[in-house]
Amino acid sequence: MPIFSVLKKNDMQKIVFLFLASCVLSVTNAQQKTLTIEDAMINARTTLAPENLRQLQFIKGTNEYVYLKKINGIDTWMKGDFKSSGENVFLTLADLNNKLRGASLDTLATLPPMQLFNDKWVVSIKGQKLAISATGNDVKTLVSKSISGKGNVEESADGFVAYLDSFNLFVSKNGDSKKVTEDGSIDIVYASTVHQSEFGITKGTFWSNNGKSLAFYRMDQSMVPGYPIIDWTKRPAKSENIRYPMAGDKSHHVTVGVYNAVNGNTTWLKVHGPAEQYLTNIAWSPDDRYIYIAVVNRGQDHMWLNQYDAASGNFIKTLFEETDNKYVEPLVPVLFVKNNPGQFIWQSKRDGWNHLYLYKADGTLLKQLTSGSWEVLEVKGFDEKGEYLFYVSTEESPITKNLYRLNLRSGNTKRITEGYQVHNTSVSADGNYVIDNFSSPQNPKTIRIIETKSGKTKTLLQSANPLADYNLGQLSIFKIKNNEGTDLYCRLFKPVQFDSSKKYPVIVYWYGGPHAQLILNGWNGGAGDYWFQYMAERGYVVFTIDTRGSGNRGRAFEQSIFRKAGEAQMEDMMSAVKYLKTQSFVDAEKMGLFGWSYGGFMTTDFMLNHPGIFKTAVAGGPVMDWKYYEIMYTERYMDTPQENPDGFESTNLVKQVGKLKGKLLLIHGLQDPVVLQQHSVLFVRAAIDKGVQVDYMIYPGHEHNVLGKDRAHLYQKVTDYFMQNLP
Repeated sequence: MPIFSVLKKNDMQKIVFLFLASCVLSVTNAQQKTLTIEDAMINARTTLAPENLRQLQFIKGTNEYVYLKKINGIDTWMKGDFKSSGENVFLTLADLNNKLRGASLDTLATLPPMQLFNDKWVVSIKGQKLAISATGNDVKTLVSKSISGKGNVEESADGFVAYLDSFNLFVSKNGDSKKVTEDGSIDIVYASTVHQSEFGITKGTFWSNNGKSLAFYRMDQSMVPGYPIIDWTKRPAKSENIRYPMAGDKSHHVTVGVYNAVNGNTTWLKVHGPAEQYLTNIAWSPDDRYIYIAVVNRGQDHMWLNQYDAASGNFIKTLFEETDNKYVEPLVPVLFVKNNPGQFIWQSKRDGWNHLYLYKADGTLLKQLTSGSWEVLEVKGFDEKGEYLFYVSTEESPITKNLYRLNLRSGNTKRITEGYQVHNTSVSADGNYVIDNFSSPQNPKTIRIIETKSGKTKTLLQSANPLADYNLGQLSIFKIKNNEGTDLYCRLFKPVQFDSSKKYPVIVYWYGGPHAQLILNGWNGGAGDYWFQYMAERGYVVFTIDTRGSGNRGRAFEQSIFRKAGEAQMEDMMSAVKYLKTQSFVDAEKMGLFGWSYGGFMTTDFMLNHPGIFKTAVAGGPVMDWKYYEIMYTERYMDTPQENPDGFESTNLVKQVGKLKGKLLLIHGLQDPVVLQQHSVLFVRAAIDKGVQVDYMIYPGHEHNVLGKDRAHLYQKVTDYFMQNLP
């Protein structure tokens, strides 16, 4: 029977295990099921995932919630509210088809995904995006079929649609398309993500609040050499060049244009400073007069929050600056307070932790809204009046997520969710109700509605354990200390039918890089699939650690990697090894190491510089020489090769291949545009030159990770490698 262990917060100085049964059923034949690799990697997100309420959402503008439910095998939208005891049918396929017939449109065989507003339903049907009246049969085309297949499509509040076609930006309304730019090419990129999608950049177009003006990126990357990505499916194979700026080399030049969709004029913001700088976190003022940009120097140790006139493009003023002797990294644009255009909220790690700061619109700091040795993870928005702000933080623990409500005037906070768990939430438009979707290692999923004023709840779903019929290993989450006395969170799966008198081989999985956290006090310990349990079924202890460098533990914890990537992480891994060797059930002669991307770099680094500890390792998509990685990420954490030659030399794993002891499998996606395949190729070439044996696997058609059905093949490969070399 699976037993789970969870760290409790009542004694943060000790490692406390709490073992709870995930089910109370006695062991039966059904409970002797074992996971297949497809179960572990594919079905973990489908048939073996905890039960869910599909498309659960508030109807925007109301406190009513809706979700999809099968009734007699047919998808049906159900509707309810906090005060009602149950739900009623809201929308059926027949209802939707009647509306489509009324608009002389083709009917559907199934209900499509929908966004539901008080006055309309927004739905994509057969290549076009429609707004269907909730009360009548009026149907409005938001995005036509001819546009929906174009690049980077984004609608505005006034009915304009921006899109890319043949590298150039167009804006359309009511079938009338206007060409905004003329010189778009592979070298001149418009309306797309820039700066390698760093600094929280996820798109390249930004509509004004009234939907009549569009801010957009222009990136000149003609000075960046082309880099070949081979498409092996063509006959003959075809080289498709991308622009990939490598650390220490020339970087692209970015500017911001503003297109007035009413008069057709384009203005360019007059951003001062060198061409090689970063224009991040674009935001509009509530009245659409101004645009705010967090400008970061190439060295990434100085940020200016600048204000620009949207109509003229003129620079108005710098509201404030932030500096750091290592790096600054703005990730979230200014957020103006609802119903108060004279104030905005800024997120910053200036005091060592990501917190919220309230500013006047002129850049005067009013007060710090949150503080403490914990991180604000996300802002959810305001209540209807703008008196309260909702945010998610790690205040309870670094491995939990809870929703809080902050009174902007008094500064008082109230925790809305409860329990030492991981909560994913959404807040109604008026802030009176919250959809709370949460889990813990013992609880696969609970979904409820919370009334924020009273704290009363209404449960919508309590998911059964999808693994109740499987014979699983024991999960525990706990802390260890590194050599500096810092707490490091760990997760451990013991083998099925664990026998404390036996010794078991161990597989250690890690990442250790910024913006990643592997361990959470949620279902499956934060793991997104069941591969760890799959290996536990095959007699392995599976251990995971979040070392220094990992996310959500404050600035100092992350910045430990600055200019010396891997050093602090390897020290922490040695602390983990020390812990494992103290466990009587660990076979220290049979330990394997596994990591991907930054974790692939760390895995290879550890195998070279601490030979003999791990007998076998798998490194996926690994960085092998930071000089070959992109500018924005590398120079933030390592500076340039010219500024930090010793740091780059010490982390050049290609030159260290001769130190390898034990078995090492390298895996790389053949079309990887993030960690270029050149990294692993150069390492293999050096291994051949040194007479060192390494194993190598490629995945054609895949980029930085292996997704879809091939993911099962990938993890079968990894499994086989460990089972062959760590029997």
